[in-house]
Amino acid sequence: MSLVSLDLTGGQVLGPEGLRAADVYLSDGRIVDASVGRKIDLSGFLVLPGIVDIHGDGFERHLAPRRGAMKQMAEGLIAAEAEFAANGITTAVLAQFVSWEGGLRGPEFAASVFDAIRQTAPTLVTDLKAQLRFETHLLDLHAQLPQQIADWGVDYVVFNDHLPHDRLSQGRQPPRMVGQALKAGRNPDQHFAMMLDLHARSAEVPPALDRLCAELRAMGVRMGSHDESRPIDREVWRARGVDISEFPETIEAAEAARYNGEAVILGAPNVVRGGSHKGNASAVELISMGLCDALASDYHYPSPRRAALMLAKSGIGDFASCWRLISQGPADILGLSDRRDLSPGKRADIVILEEKSYRVAATLAAGQFSYMSGEIANRFM
Repeated sequence: MSLVSLDLTGGQVLGPEGLRAADVYLSDGRIVDASVGRKIDLSGFLVLPGIVDIHGDGFERHLAPRRGAMKQMAEGLIAAEAEFAANGITTAVLAQFVSWEGGLRGPEFAASVFDAIRQTAPTLVTDLKAQLRFETHLLDLHAQLPQQIADWGVDYVVFNDHLPHDRLSQGRQPPRMVGQALKAGRNPDQHFAMMLDLHARSAEVPPALDRLCAELRAMGVRMGSHDESRPIDREVWRARGVDISEFPETIEAAEAARYNGEAVILGAPNVVRGGSHKGNASAVELISMGLCDALASDYHYPSPRRAALMLAKSGIGDFASCWRLISQGPADILGLSDRRDLSPGKRADIVILEEKSYRVAATLAAGQFSYMSGEIANRFM
């Protein structure tokens, strides 16, 4: 693909100190420090670093909107990319489960998703990356997982435990279990028996995770843990080399990560909704306490942009610090030093917003347009 050389002039450009009138020059997919191409008047627009979405599973609805409805994974990823681009996302981490839940979160479907990402991502403009969300109690998969991760090209693993242990310890079926089983194509009684068996082996899980994490760490895999509620949870994962805390459920768990210099990721929908849908700690409160390094889309791709704007408007932080939660912050956690801001030499990953409405007008990833709509199209044409 040919890369544009453009001088973006007249817009309000976001730098470390905030928004200011400045020009941005693009050439060969990078930001450069001198005029290189055709001038585009962006007065009335904001020029911001592209959004790095560090964790999102909203793509699931594109890959399989109904059971069996999507046979071509590539087509689903293309549709998902359109949603990323329309929401200013230039790097998207696709969080795919390998879970006892089965169906769209079962091992077989996950293998298809990772294969599709590996094959399709190079043909798209948005930079797509894979994250494996692995359910800790799948002990029978532990031995083969490192080789599968290598085969899938996955370098980021997050550990979850979503088994309803309280109910299972009482031998009681969890709410909505029958529907969950049927959705996965399983007999509900067999599904419940499987959950009971996984719960019964809980004592085997910690030493198995010690071995698995040691092997993944030796492979250079980035690792995170999900939904920690107690400082001791973070301590246990830290001992395994797992240094990313995704969506901590309490202030105490987030503080435990921050005290030890570990990354804390929160959900942008939590900010937009004004609280957690599960009654966990408020992301706004954690951010105001300095206990957040990055916001993620989680299940809703418009939320990162909306959350950053809401935080800035509410005075939680200035515009630059709030936008960093969806650009520089997640880029740093992922080790993507080539796209964290708009300084010369960085990838030309840019989202352009309408100054009055804050709507996404255009999105560029590595100097290629992935989205453009409305008045701004006339400027470029």
